[in-house]
Amino acid sequence: MDTDTHAAGDTTVDTAAVPAETDVLIVGAGPTGLALALDLARHGVRALVVERSATLFPGSRGKGIQPRTQEVFDDLGVLDALRAGGGTYPVGMVWKDGQRQGEHRMFDEVEATEADPYAGFALMVPQWRTQEILYARLAELGGGVAFGRELVGLTQDADGVTASFASGAPVRARYAVAADGGRSAVRRALGIGMTGETVDPAPALVADIRVTGLDRDNWHFFPPTEAGPGLQGGFLGICPLPHTEDFQLAAGFADPSAEPDLSLDGIRKLVATRTHLSADDVTEVRWASEFRPRAAMADRFRDGRVFLAGDAAHVHSPAGGQGLNTSVQDAYNLGWKFAAVLRGSAPAALLDSYEEERMPIAAQMLGLSTGVHRGEVRRGAATQQLGLGYRGSALAVETRTDLPEEALRAGDRAPDGTRAGTRLFDAFRGPHWTLLTVGSTDSGVPDLPGVRTVRFPAYEAYGTGVFLVRPDGYVGWAGGSGEPGGSAQGLAEYAARVGAL
Repeated sequence: MDTDTHAAGDTTVDTAAVPAETDVLIVGAGPTGLALALDLARHGVRALVVERSATLFPGSRGKGIQPRTQEVFDDLGVLDALRAGGGTYPVGMVWKDGQRQGEHRMFDEVEATEADPYAGFALMVPQWRTQEILYARLAELGGGVAFGRELVGLTQDADGVTASFASGAPVRARYAVAADGGRSAVRRALGIGMTGETVDPAPALVADIRVTGLDRDNWHFFPPTEAGPGLQGGFLGICPLPHTEDFQLAAGFADPSAEPDLSLDGIRKLVATRTHLSADDVTEVRWASEFRPRAAMADRFRDGRVFLAGDAAHVHSPAGGQGLNTSVQDAYNLGWKFAAVLRGSAPAALLDSYEEERMPIAAQMLGLSTGVHRGEVRRGAATQQLGLGYRGSALAVETRTDLPEEALRAGDRAPDGTRAGTRLFDAFRGPHWTLLTVGSTDSGVPDLPGVRTVRFPAYEAYGTGVFLVRPDGYVGWAGGSGEPGGSAQGLAEYAARVGAL
């Protein structure tokens, strides 16, 4: 793969081709907006992505793809491309006075299993590449992005939403999604507040640089130094980005009043001051940004026909590697629900479950990210997001009783596994629901038209029973089978309520 050629400059959609009406208007062409558009495209839903910039985002900012998000990307058909363009995280190397002090491992080891095949490591992919891969897949499915469309107004009524732009004609949509980042123009237009805290009052800097004098086998860490005004600080790391000539530089500053210099000269001076490298070793700055780590969540994720997703809904410290991942999973949760409502197979009330399910997850991940940033939590099983689920959701219906504590329940993520040539992730892949009967007869289990049926031998990750798996890979309904009258009673009614049929 040609790693240093960004395709973003060739992705502009002719504004003349922008439709006046669409089913879902997505504001923002970051990972959240692109993932949602891709998911809607495979459901056959008309969606339009508008982006105020002229191209896709050019930086590496969110570079970690956690195991649960890898499962999402597997389902969306982009995991192979991401693996080809990414890599594993390198082992950390601590430096002092130009000498290697020893290795530093940032992640607790987690073993991959048959049920959790992508556990064990986060995949490192620069954000710009993730977006290009999502965009390419969206284009394959007939979708696109209208660049240069800055939202300046948003109104809604009982039937839909009307968006106006700084240039170009307005667009009418049945629903709209704010995926336009932490400074979301849509969220501000709706008057939705953000509640949270400053994780660190001092600024931080992140940049993609070209640098000589460092190997690409390690993530290089440099301890704090005492230096001139605005340069002293804590953490500084330089991480090689896979399949590129770039490194990601991340640096913190001790002084809350510091104003990081994002210019080539400024970053050269920073690197020369805090490391054993010389200023001339930094040969190029390809992208740079300043931010102040904070944790905040929107007061609500929905206003009528408009939904908030990704950074527009929750802003994380980057330390935990949770922001991009939580954002993509917002999109994954919302996509199938839009599709079911828009095709008329589920009532509009199904969309109420988006806020119900995603707000607690976002709050949990915000706390986790803050804990990692402050050194209170290690990166490990929790940051991989495989244990997250929706047991408390109105969409999680568990009909079995007296289950052991470790049993898989409605609302849990549906594990992988292979028996007799059938792999569950292969069976789940696609925009459909899956009716999975494990280790029991299907007596009393109703026929569900349009739902994929899979019969599987007894398997410890599931136990035995009947599981209706949602398009986003979570168990919606769980019960037994084989009893007179069918212990799967109520399954058909549930399937109809959630738009599975």
